[in-house]
Amino acid sequence: MDNQNQHRTLMGILAYIGPLVIIPLLASKDDSFVKFHAKQGLVLLILAIILWALLPMFWTFWSLWWIVKLVITILALFGIVNVVHGKEKELPLIGHLAKFFTF
Repeated sequence: MDNQNQHRTLMGILAYIGPLVIIPLLASKDDSFVKFHAKQGLVLLILAIILWALLPMFWTFWSLWWIVKLVITILALFGIVNVVHGKEKELPLIGHLAKFFTF
């Protein structure tokens, strides 16, 4: 694997690790592959932040939070697997929301 592919893979993986999504957004903004995965990762991060912010209002659903965190983690792993295989495949359930980011 050459350096450019290693860089793209690393940036793609970082896109799915929470706030680290900012690194690929800034470092590889001209790479369509990295940008695709950064948008997917940003959707996951925003979803996690929204749910974290809403949790105190719905504390009776605390056990549901663990299920949601598991789903977010599984989606992130799905995205990382796509990066490693060089695929630009939308994440299930939420991947279509990434098209709303136009950067």
